[in-house]
Amino acid sequence: MKHIAFLALVFFLPNSGVRAQSDVFFSRHFKEVEIPFEYHNDLIIVTVTFNRIFPLKFIFDTGAEHSILAQRQITDLLHVSYDREFKLLGSDLQTELTAYLVRSVHLKVGDWIVGNRPILVLDDDYFRFEELTGREIHGILGSDIFRHFVVKINYSRRIITLTKANEFEPPRDYRELAIKIHRGKPYLDTYVEIFGDTATNVRLLMDSGASTSLLLYTDTSPELKLPPNTIKGQLGMGLGGFLEGYLGRVNTLGVGELEMKDVITNFHEVNHGADTTLLFDRNGILGNKVMSRFYIIFDYPRERLFLKPNKYFKEKFEFDKSGLVLLATGVRLNQIRVHDVIEGSPADEAGVKPGDVIVRANSLPSSFMTVEYMHNLLSKRQGKRIRLVLLRNGEKLKVSFRLRKLI
Repeated sequence: MKHIAFLALVFFLPNSGVRAQSDVFFSRHFKEVEIPFEYHNDLIIVTVTFNRIFPLKFIFDTGAEHSILAQRQITDLLHVSYDREFKLLGSDLQTELTAYLVRSVHLKVGDWIVGNRPILVLDDDYFRFEELTGREIHGILGSDIFRHFVVKINYSRRIITLTKANEFEPPRDYRELAIKIHRGKPYLDTYVEIFGDTATNVRLLMDSGASTSLLLYTDTSPELKLPPNTIKGQLGMGLGGFLEGYLGRVNTLGVGELEMKDVITNFHEVNHGADTTLLFDRNGILGNKVMSRFYIIFDYPRERLFLKPNKYFKEKFEFDKSGLVLLATGVRLNQIRVHDVIEGSPADEAGVKPGDVIVRANSLPSSFMTVEYMHNLLSKRQGKRIRLVLLRNGEKLKVSFRLRKLI
């Protein structure tokens, strides 16, 4: 399965910033708190109690300036008043979306409490979280509520630790790097080698709301050219729709003194006429598939980053070998539907079509399948045989193919 990257990006139009004081505190007298999270589809998901009533699932998103509730029916059900309307730009920097400001929201995440909090509520669920992940996700927690802390993300233990800035002591066994914090979002200046050993300096947004490894905007530098072996298609889903581009690999990605090899990379061209000033001169995005290979600490107040490789650091970057782009549909999100098929891929050659519903995969019935399971299955070793039972126009048909490296 071509795993659709999710990019929880939203850009605020000039002079539309949300400004408000919040009561942010720990429920007990701790210098830090630990927040457990789930990690699905390369996204960090935390449980948030919304207005002391609803337990909701939010993405913990270092790449988002503000927190957003994606499902308006929740605030409608609570008869919450909408203060004013906002216009936002989607991930493509062109699609204009509508959101509403809600004031004095109460959020609780473990022992971390955020009261008197303004939050944006989308007029419609532009994110389509459920289709992409097969799980209920209700919004994103942006940096507006955690950027005053030092934030440690332990992907191995599935724990986020928030430490009060004046209580933080830099760890001795981590590498320290300078970062830039702009509008609450962390940027790392580093380099990539697309061809051979020719290094290109890049500025990357470190985005835990992106389920990709690396994304590069090819039109932000003449040196960011496509590698020889790429496939064209839909790179991922962002706020406002699917992003088109190319998928390939860069030879080397530098992270401080460390280097990562053969990194799967999305290559995207910013739409002509888009307001690129909103990008803060960045050349791309560093997502969870890279960041999850480190113990990582963001010292927001002092603009520092601390890194230490974890046990996943040296693992190869694997990618789908089928050519399928799948979404979860149905009332219980238990139906796996083919959204797209890469031309010339094994699935395409076997006759799989967009709109097909997968009834069975290698003897496993659909009732036991998830989008995440299918992604793992279709990223297995080259040559592995895949047998699918499909439902097309009310009729069942069988297809089979062998996985093959696409990039």
